[in-house]
Amino acid sequence: MEMRRFLGGLCFLALLRLGGAAEAVVGVAGVDGRRAIAATDEDFVCATMDWWPPDKCDYGTCSWGLASLLNLDLSNKILLNAIRAFSPLKLRLGGSLQDKLVYGTGDGGGPCAPFVKNTSEMFGFTQGCLPLHRWDELNAFFQKSGARIVFGLNALNGRVPLPDGSMGGPWDYTNAASLIRYTASKGYKIHGWELGNELSGSGVGTKVGADQYAADVIALKSLVDTIYQGNPSKPLVLAPGGFFDAGWFTEVIVKTRPNLLNVVTHHIYNLGPGVDTHLIEKILNPSYLDGMVSTFSNLQGILKSAGTSAVAWVGESGGAYNSGRHLVTDSFVFSFWFLDQLGMSAKYDTKSYCRQSLIGGNYGLLNKETFQPNPDYYSALLWHRLMGTKVLSATFNGTNMIRTYAHCAKDSPGITLLLINLSGNTTSQVSVTSEGAHANTVKKHSRKTRHLAAGSMREEYHLTAKDGSLQSQVMLLNGRALVADENGEIPRLEPVKVDAAQPIAVAPYSIVFAHIHNFPAPACRKVKLGWVAKLAHLKMK
Repeated sequence: MEMRRFLGGLCFLALLRLGGAAEAVVGVAGVDGRRAIAATDEDFVCATMDWWPPDKCDYGTCSWGLASLLNLDLSNKILLNAIRAFSPLKLRLGGSLQDKLVYGTGDGGGPCAPFVKNTSEMFGFTQGCLPLHRWDELNAFFQKSGARIVFGLNALNGRVPLPDGSMGGPWDYTNAASLIRYTASKGYKIHGWELGNELSGSGVGTKVGADQYAADVIALKSLVDTIYQGNPSKPLVLAPGGFFDAGWFTEVIVKTRPNLLNVVTHHIYNLGPGVDTHLIEKILNPSYLDGMVSTFSNLQGILKSAGTSAVAWVGESGGAYNSGRHLVTDSFVFSFWFLDQLGMSAKYDTKSYCRQSLIGGNYGLLNKETFQPNPDYYSALLWHRLMGTKVLSATFNGTNMIRTYAHCAKDSPGITLLLINLSGNTTSQVSVTSEGAHANTVKKHSRKTRHLAAGSMREEYHLTAKDGSLQSQVMLLNGRALVADENGEIPRLEPVKVDAAQPIAVAPYSIVFAHIHNFPAPACRKVKLGWVAKLAHLKMK
């Protein structure tokens, strides 16, 4: 089997070198390994789970099925193994209906009733309830899978409508406090409690003013501090879980500084509605992708200047809102957008990035019926396993259709380079240089690269679409289809080994992770402190 894989890898590389009918171009990726420009959390990749019932429909299509936290089949082997493969995967539980969800802790007075479709209600559904027996089942599953849980709380309890369409008055946290106390008393581990969903700025459905929201965040922080007093693993406090609005976010951050808010979460659906027929054009347009730089940069600047210890997360991101679009946001082409988002957000010190969704809608990492992983699942898993926490400056000298990102390698020497080819016509032969692209010619760069990498090998992971179809729901890794087996096991993700002196061949409409072991990157060296203790011991003698 191993020999067959090795020969298969050689055949795949030979085909890449030949390039088929594609035009061959050369380019240079320059990576500055002298210092990190940002850092992510170890569990940077995160996914969301939602509350939508089966009769949640968009544009005449009902794409959620039994994917809700209230009805998902927690016994499915692929589901369990898909989460376990990350060791750990951070899961954010929430979404639009979280601000209409109450918890069946007995303090509400009424029955614990499910969501019911009602077009006259906000988001088209009545209030729903989370029964405690289901919360117990979910937590048993989370413990078994090793997931880290962030729970989005209902932030609209107790508020009253104001003339401008917003909701006013302080947050009534009685029901939330009951759930938090119950959760703590059962010993369920919660990574963080998040306040509200998309109530920032102009809001979605409704909104809450920044001054009031800051006061409510402080109330949640006090609640968490009290309930978890003396607990060594006190959960984080996150907010607001909404779309970035510079003025609104600044006010909340300033009024909760320096440490009353741990994480500032914002949402991203920059591709527009799922019904848009031009989604693929946007995904393959580098200028359109660059449109998100300002959001990441502006939030980073606000956090740096505000004197807060809070950090930024993308708390929910599905690209195209209203459940995405079948055969776009659940197909191979979406990995161009998704991995570009991961790379771009990390450069601006985003600590975690939560993909909408793990399962459900047309943008799930898993198919909602079969639970088979969609292409983006494997993109996420490769990122998680190959890209370390330290982000390096990376540039590309050549076509603007190649997107380039670099990190220190995860749990291994060297760096991992991510190359995304948005062009369907050209194969890029990419040389890699250290300390940025300072040389004048590709030839000069190539000599430098060969000198640095003489006699060594690198590991490459080439991602392409089955049958060359961008809308395929099957991803190929080095020419091999990635499919969970009949036992629900996630396939092994194995590289091909390549002479590190050779350029990286990035085929049309493909993605490459390249792990370069001996790349000169002082920023990636682990600091050894053992000699300090030894010196102190000698002095004592």
